[in-house]
Amino acid sequence: MPVGGLVPSATDDAADLIVRNAKIHTGDPGRPQAEAIAIRDGVITVVGDDKDVAGRVGPATKVVDALGRRMIPGLNDSHLHVIRGGLNYVLELRWDGVRTLRQGLAMLREQAARTPKGQWVRVVGGWSAEQFAERRLPTVAELNAAAPDTPVFVLHLYQSAVLNRAALKAAGYTRDTPDPKGGQIVRGRDGEPTGMLLAAPSALILYSTLAKAPVLEGEDKKTSTRHFLRELNRFGLTSAIDAAGGFQNFPDNYSTVVELAKAGQLSLRIAYHLFPQTAGQEIDDLARWIEMARPEDGDEWLRLNGAGENLTWAAADFENFAQPRPELAPGYETEFEKAVRLLMENGWGFRLHATYDDTIRRDLAIFEKLAAEGLFPAGNRWLFDHAETVSADSLDRIAALGGAMSVQNRLSFQGEAFVRRYGPGAAADAPPIRAMLERGLTVGAGTDATRVSTYNPWIALHWLITGRTVGDLVMRPPHNRVDRQTALSMFTEAGARLTGEEDVKGVLRPGFLGDLAVLSEDYFAVPEPDIVHIESLLTVVGGRIVYAAAEYEGLDEELPPVRPEWSPVAHFGGYQATPGTGSSGARQAESLGLAVAESEQHRQWRARRGLAPDTESTVFDPCFSL
Repeated sequence: MPVGGLVPSATDDAADLIVRNAKIHTGDPGRPQAEAIAIRDGVITVVGDDKDVAGRVGPATKVVDALGRRMIPGLNDSHLHVIRGGLNYVLELRWDGVRTLRQGLAMLREQAARTPKGQWVRVVGGWSAEQFAERRLPTVAELNAAAPDTPVFVLHLYQSAVLNRAALKAAGYTRDTPDPKGGQIVRGRDGEPTGMLLAAPSALILYSTLAKAPVLEGEDKKTSTRHFLRELNRFGLTSAIDAAGGFQNFPDNYSTVVELAKAGQLSLRIAYHLFPQTAGQEIDDLARWIEMARPEDGDEWLRLNGAGENLTWAAADFENFAQPRPELAPGYETEFEKAVRLLMENGWGFRLHATYDDTIRRDLAIFEKLAAEGLFPAGNRWLFDHAETVSADSLDRIAALGGAMSVQNRLSFQGEAFVRRYGPGAAADAPPIRAMLERGLTVGAGTDATRVSTYNPWIALHWLITGRTVGDLVMRPPHNRVDRQTALSMFTEAGARLTGEEDVKGVLRPGFLGDLAVLSEDYFAVPEPDIVHIESLLTVVGGRIVYAAAEYEGLDEELPPVRPEWSPVAHFGGYQATPGTGSSGARQAESLGLAVAESEQHRQWRARRGLAPDTESTVFDPCFSL
């Protein structure tokens, strides 16, 4: 954008990019507010007023007017399955942000019509039945009606999956298929699978079924990943810590991001973890990886951060809150201790999936045993993920051992199930975020996307601040919420500390990486309900404009078109954004509109069962009764 008054004059110290006329929240206590920022060779050179950057304008400097908008440091999701998510993104129909099941089914029906034979329609995470006006899952009958011949797989949280008739056939499920350990294939009175799969409590049945669907190959995986990273940039994300996960093999499934990094085509900084995939050979895998690489190998774009989020399969506690808490096998500690000892002795940090305090206490007993040998705290970064029911005593022990925490907004999608099982008292401290912060622990924030929560970080920020689920249930009371600045720092500074990069990113300061986002609305001023509607209009990573919208459209880098052409993303896009309401009256009217839609669906349901006349709804006015 041409900006009056700024005349190119700089020579040797000219900036590559200047963003001016902004309301900048720097995150830097030394200068918390500013108006302009200059970036050269990927690094911030000036943070100050417009006059401070005027002397850095050279003939090739790109100057962008923020038009008085809020600028923040680029967001850093501390627990995101970005590598796995990118490999499949363009194949998935996203219900993230969809407000009614009616709309979701219409999208599904339309997508089935364009999906070629042999391919599946898959809805994989990022939504909850509680976000719909109808407050329910789709039925098998609805999936069969929407797609009679195309396999359809709909994943709902860690709890269940709904498959249509064609998907059952494609997955090979019959009356003779045995239930896998920890999972259930729901069967009808005739013994045939109905189309419902239940995590009981292990989600492996859900993920192993999804793994039967076709996958992308070659260049299509790169294109899919680039479009997924652009989608993350859309919300102001500039960094993420990949938590690895099931069905993410190293090095095979990492090769796509490695090739993109070599080509300079990553638009998101990724610090990744390694997750042993095969039960029984976890120690051998970890030992092999230790010989191959060391944490912090790489650069600011792609770097190894350690092991996890599982070290041994036997130590993982599954988190289907619709089911009772799993009882971990006695004696898992033997192999788990070997894994932790191997990592700590070789300078490897790690992260641990741990939902329940019972698991955390058993793990801490191992760490305290090793601490007696001097292995904790020993300078290696390690943390617990999730920790919804961690106790005060366990937090004290974690702090003493030099650990950290990473919390995700899984309960903004699963909160209602948690409350039904454990009650509102337990939900009030799930997880105890304020207690973590009061102990001085580093607490990073993230989403755990894409198979449960959405990747939209503003949903997570809203949850941190308000304690509300996507179904608008208030779970955490004021004493366990955080203010907006603290929540933002959990998504910026804390994430940088979890990867040992707190000296180069997380705040906007000279000498730090040029990662920032100019927002569609002022995060610090909008009403709380409208935080979820915020997006970035300009996202910059290392001085590169990687996402641009509204007045800035066209300033970002061009991507290859989405492939395959029938991709749901090519037609519907990713997150289904809704506009901010702007006023309480508008929010009320929107809620009433959703209620009317739900009422009409209820009438149709009753009509189909002969419980009401099969006619269109009629408005009756007694003044005109005959």
